Amino acid sequence: MKYSLPEQLIRQAFFFSVWCLEQRHDMARYHQKVAALSQLPQGTVGRELAECLLARELTLVPGFESHDLKHVILAYELEPVGEIRLQAFMLGNGNWTLPSILIFLFGVVLLPQHWRLFKKDFYAGRQCLPLATLEIADCQHQSLNELRSQLVSRYQHIRLTSEPGIHLKVSLFSSYGLMAVGIAAMLFCYPFLWSANATDLIGAGFPFVAGAILVVGGLLNLTLQASLRAKRTTV
Repeated sequence: MKYSLPEQLIRQAFFFSVWCLEQRHDMARYHQKVAALSQLPQGTVGRELAECLLARELTLVPGFESHDLKHVILAYELEPVGEIRLQAFMLGNGNWTLPSILIFLFGVVLLPQHWRLFKKDFYAGRQCLPLATLEIADCQHQSLNELRSQLVSRYQHIRLTSEPGIHLKVSLFSSYGLMAVGIAAMLFCYPFLWSANATDLIGAGFPFVAGAILVVGGLLNLTLQASLRAKRTTV
């Protein structure tokens, strides 16, 4: 599958984050868990989750084991747009955690062409039963189709109206939000960049670079929006 440059950036950021998590855990037990799930009957949540991961040569993410579970249940693809859509859904579902907010803002800035879709997913999450605490053990033996029918049918036919100017407001808010988060991350990590301890230097380096990317992304989006507003006023 071919990805655009913004999608590639999101994809590589996720791969790097997962790699960092894997370095701090014994991954053998996560591979064993996926293998055990793959032995469950066809059509069960656990079996479908395992097949989804194995088909992509992936495994469960340490500390975020239920993340891919929600991808499978809600039928969001394991790719950049699907990831941001899932975060939009979970925010609408009440899961206002820092990782969800940051990932969503990152996607909003980089993928403005999908704002309407993200908005639909956000409202879909508001109509669904809370999923934040759902774990693999809670539903691995249940039929995936039955579970989906219990959760998804409540928001399948949501109709949305677009408020004039709403996309511009969301874009500006997201840009300033990303820049604020990026600057805060850079300021927090800056003192550690001068440490003689290699662990501190490496640990602070990635968040500092990530903060810089957020700031640059926010500035680029503000520049783009200013250009679009200028074009509208001259038409």
